[in-house]
Amino acid sequence: MKKKKTNSPAGSVTSKKRIMSKNEQIKNARSFDGLLDAKYGKAGTKARDKFEEKAQYFVLSEMLKEARKEAKLTQEQLAEKVGTKKSYISKLENGNCDIQLSTLYRIFEIGLGKKVRLFID
Repeated sequence: MKKKKTNSPAGSVTSKKRIMSKNEQIKNARSFDGLLDAKYGKAGTKARDKFEEKAQYFVLSEMLKEARKEAKLTQEQLAEKVGTKKSYISKLENGNCDIQLSTLYRIFEIGLGKKVRLFID
């Protein structure tokens, strides 16, 4: 918040706190965390949690796409290898569907030869 000085009728100076708009908060953010706080709210808020969840889906979809390309497999070849459909692999790579943990393991470990490790904070 910025303080704005104003003159009172008696001539003395008083301070009023001015609340910055969301755009001003975003513009004035000094760190990535500050930017996220301004745009989505503090960690633990509903909007921030929703953003964090979408971000995790994005990261997972990019990891899947990269690993598949590194293995020189098409979506169809990977789907056949792990017993699913090409359309499902495509939806996963585009972040358009949820994935069961067992399917995640099957795709990465059996289909792509990668080791999956999960961390829970």
